[in-house]
Amino acid sequence: MKYIVLFFRFLLGVVKTLRLALPKMGVGWMFALLTINFNRITIVELNVAAVAVTAMLAMHYFLSPFQVIAGRIADRHPIFGLRRTPYLLLSSFTGSLVFLLLPTVALNMSTGSPLAYLFGFGVMALFGVTIAVMGDSHHSLIAEAVTPRTRGAVISVVWTFTILSTILSAVVMNKVMPEYSPAAMQNLYNLTPFIVIGCTFLGILGMEKRLTGPELAAALEKARLAAPQGTPLKAAVTVLRENRQAWAFFTFVFVSIFSIFLQDNILEPFGAEVFGMSVAETTKFQPAWGGGVLIGMLLIGIVSAVFSISKRNIALVGCGGTAFGMGILALAALTRQEQMVKPALMFMGFFTGFFNVGALSMMMDMTVEGATGLYMGLWGMAQAFGNGAASFGGGLLHTLFIETGIMTPATAYSAIFGLEAAGMVVAGLILWGLSVKTFQATATLRRGDALRAMEAGAGA
Repeated sequence: MKYIVLFFRFLLGVVKTLRLALPKMGVGWMFALLTINFNRITIVELNVAAVAVTAMLAMHYFLSPFQVIAGRIADRHPIFGLRRTPYLLLSSFTGSLVFLLLPTVALNMSTGSPLAYLFGFGVMALFGVTIAVMGDSHHSLIAEAVTPRTRGAVISVVWTFTILSTILSAVVMNKVMPEYSPAAMQNLYNLTPFIVIGCTFLGILGMEKRLTGPELAAALEKARLAAPQGTPLKAAVTVLRENRQAWAFFTFVFVSIFSIFLQDNILEPFGAEVFGMSVAETTKFQPAWGGGVLIGMLLIGIVSAVFSISKRNIALVGCGGTAFGMGILALAALTRQEQMVKPALMFMGFFTGFFNVGALSMMMDMTVEGATGLYMGLWGMAQAFGNGAASFGGGLLHTLFIETGIMTPATAYSAIFGLEAAGMVVAGLILWGLSVKTFQATATLRRGDALRAMEAGAGA
């Protein structure tokens, strides 16, 4: 009987984890449409200027401060006693509807219409806001619905779903739109609301505990006292200014994400410019890296579920291993050793998988009850800024080092990969000085001071 109960508990835990991962399938579908289909169609088939398209697609990174705003609002303004579910459903609905407009936007942009470009940027700005709300709400829900011990396993499954959704999305795209036509593109994009809203609804319905009566009142009081007063962005700045651990963790997230993804947009050009590889050969780079990430996340997710391993230590190992892999890649570029490239990418990816599980688990630990949304918004903003800076920085360094002729391609790429390795070492050093307990003690002290001040005022 005991084993039957344990089995059913395990089964319920698996179902809960899979449901929490489902919203990422919808997010993965939307980003796959943008980065695999929309960019190709607009730039190649419709001859829209690449700089305009990439600028549109990068907008959501720089709208990430809305994560802080959304988190603060959700913490303090539950809807029907729920702080995550309504905001996640509403943002999923709004974000998915944007895709119904994109085929027409792309077609009108190809005519050179200034209004079409303006409308396109406006639509993508709306998408950026909704993605910010979705990201904060989903991560906050996971932080509140999952115990610290099982977070590593849950996060590995959640991000595995994100990677798998990209692969599945590509298959669906090829079936629905093997060749471009405005009608075929519209049919493909019309699937988005069904996929996104369906995955979100099935994933989170009933997952969040509804707060009523005294529970709701207590939660709102905690939210009021857990973070500084003022606007959400002002509160976020105050947290970073007054809590050294929060500022250090924000910096760690930014530096590490920037370092990991600096090569993302120039990896394929690296293969072509240094080794003369074909398009078919360089398209294997991302699967090699992504495969390593997937294996690393699954392995450490299983291990962390069985053994009690510090998330900080997992992230530290990820930083060190990723830096070493980047060092191998830098050496491969400098010495023109083509056979070293794929093993280096797989090695990097494997330890980046460790990093993902450790760092994302820490993000959820580095929160305070009553202000989960605010803190998850802060860490999400650091992540988005790191991604945005890396996306821009890779192209900038390519232009400065290679296009100007200052360096040979081999030397330039070696320097860029070396910079990434150094960045991961710096991120690891920052992480070494961080402590979840110290962070929470500092944040709790602020709340305790506020309570004592209230009590003193009442006594007077």
